[in-house]
Amino acid sequence: MGIKTALPAAELGLYSLVLSGALAYAGRGLLEASQDGAHRKAFRESVRPGWEYIGRKMDVADFEWVMWFTSFRNVIIFALSGHVLFAKLCTMVAPKLRSWMYAVYGALAVMGTMGPWYLLLLLGHCVGLYVASLLGQPWLCLGLGLASLASFKMDPLISWQSGFVTGTFDLQEVLFHGGSSFTVLRCTSFALESCAHPDRHYSLADLLKYNFYLPFFFFGPIMTFDRFHAQVSQVEPVRREGELWHIRAQAGLSVVAIMAVDIFFHFFYILTIPSDLKFANRLPDSALGDWTPGSDSALPPAGLAYSNLVYDWVKAAVLFGVVNTVACLDHLDPPQPPKCITALYVFAETHFDRGINDWLCKYVYNHIGGEHSAVIPELAATVATFAITTLWLGPCDIVYLWSFLNCFGLNFELWMQKLAEWGPLARIEASLSVQMSRRVRALFGAMNFWAIIMYNLVSLNSLKFTELVARRLLLTGFPQTTLSILFVTYCGVQLVKERERTLALEEEQKQDKEKPE
Repeated sequence: MGIKTALPAAELGLYSLVLSGALAYAGRGLLEASQDGAHRKAFRESVRPGWEYIGRKMDVADFEWVMWFTSFRNVIIFALSGHVLFAKLCTMVAPKLRSWMYAVYGALAVMGTMGPWYLLLLLGHCVGLYVASLLGQPWLCLGLGLASLASFKMDPLISWQSGFVTGTFDLQEVLFHGGSSFTVLRCTSFALESCAHPDRHYSLADLLKYNFYLPFFFFGPIMTFDRFHAQVSQVEPVRREGELWHIRAQAGLSVVAIMAVDIFFHFFYILTIPSDLKFANRLPDSALGDWTPGSDSALPPAGLAYSNLVYDWVKAAVLFGVVNTVACLDHLDPPQPPKCITALYVFAETHFDRGINDWLCKYVYNHIGGEHSAVIPELAATVATFAITTLWLGPCDIVYLWSFLNCFGLNFELWMQKLAEWGPLARIEASLSVQMSRRVRALFGAMNFWAIIMYNLVSLNSLKFTELVARRLLLTGFPQTTLSILFVTYCGVQLVKERERTLALEEEQKQDKEKPE
């Protein structure tokens, strides 16, 4: 039944009340767990002094986040500010050369950060894929691109190529893998677009302008070549009405999010607690269970698992928000931050990098799966997509497991959809009211939501912590914990569906107004 089905306001109000109460309970429990665990021996490495004037320590378990906003903060600000400044000057003085300015500035920044030999290494990969594009064979371009990507993910080639980096510093490995992997994807996109549009005669210079655009270089997001080239080639780009206000608002939201995460980590140690399984194992089973102040039990494992995925989304949203703000100033329309994990209840919309998702969908998933309505082509498409994703993340046991689980989840959704369309079940649903049908589907959406949480917790945290959460939710916590969390999640899914229904209606009204009379 369609998403346009509305539920009574009183029912939605009850769902909001239940969800708000559950989140408040989880927040209180997490705060008390963090306070009690702050002085544990196992927490010493990742809970460091923070706001000493009020006696608060800070969770510093995320190495990348800490580096971004401590030792590398000034470098990032300096590099991006320089890019914005030179881009503005070039746009005013010589707008036809602004794409060249992007490439030259980006290449110099990469050379200054990683050294000239690393720059030459990437140029070699660029030239290799450019030569492959001249042959006009998409399979050859994709195959060579995957081989280049594998060379940055597997020994002994990865060890040899990492030796091209000059010097050593804290974020060296992160920047090496980010810059190298994104370079390969961008070059592959260029090669595939060249094969698809041989009449456009893209040059090596076009590839270099595309690859060395600094804001996207190390951490993405990735824009496919056709989109980037069309936007950066505009000689006199014109801003839409209200665009500058939107850019300022986006920049402001990024700053607010950074400050919010900093405050959050001074009170909630969501990244450190899962690393101490002995402590995490004493958290209460029930989402509505009793809490004894001063004990080592504070937050249900389910709430801790959920908060870990929410943080990963916030981290991605902040990173892409900052980068996208700079890209918008350059008159580009970059991929948007990923959809919040809270609003996800189907695997088809689950991704943590919209740029990578768009790349995979365009060149692999949609190409093989077509309309994604047939079981066998969909299975082939998902297997191929997650095989490449496994290579992108770096082949290892955890990544294999993560890929298998998410591939299964995506296919299982299609199987259940086909089953729901089967005669007897379709007739049963047809006999229900549209509101009851929405309730039934939301119940399945709630179960799917936790499948998404558990499948992705494997890679974002650890397999042992995932096993702990699954055991407590499904075994030792059954039925009270299981049913309580399922009901709270059901309330959340209904509120997400209501939000989607409102947005769909607003979009319809907007389209109706734009239609000529």
